[in-house]
Amino acid sequence: MIVFLIGFMGCGKSYIGRHVAELIGMDYLDMDLEIETRTGKSINQIFEDIGESGFRTLETKFITSLQSNQNIIISTGGGAPCFGNNMELINKKGISIYLNRSKEIAFAQLLKGQAKRPLIKEMTEEELNNFYDKKLNERKIYYEKANFLAGNRDFVAIAKLIKTLQL
Repeated sequence: MIVFLIGFMGCGKSYIGRHVAELIGMDYLDMDLEIETRTGKSINQIFEDIGESGFRTLETKFITSLQSNQNIIISTGGGAPCFGNNMELINKKGISIYLNRSKEIAFAQLLKGQAKRPLIKEMTEEELNNFYDKKLNERKIYYEKANFLAGNRDFVAIAKLIKTLQL
């Protein structure tokens, strides 16, 4: 079973994915790190070289390359479900869980890791706040196509959810 963790940047997809995988004995992949490995470039370099649309194409290729019989948890990039038919591919290949965290939780994480994120690295805190509200509103329609909404559940509760799906 493939479990995709989706949600806006800063919602904890990577952190939760690593911990859940360890807790329940599944493999774990971070989509962004896998794309970096496959291309030999950082996400920032990819954005500089081929732009956001080129990067989104790489995300689609990654999702398409997955085999449904894999036993893995994958944290997607925040925009991955929102381009092309990626959300449909995600739901066809596996189970999707939307980490629809509160803004307070996600925004604090964005501020901490802002420099690593090409879409927001140059923004002031006010610009980031406006960007967050606008982009989340645009992306929510894709995220809400997930099989499950996790809200502010911690990784232990998400692990329990996944274990029930494996039965």
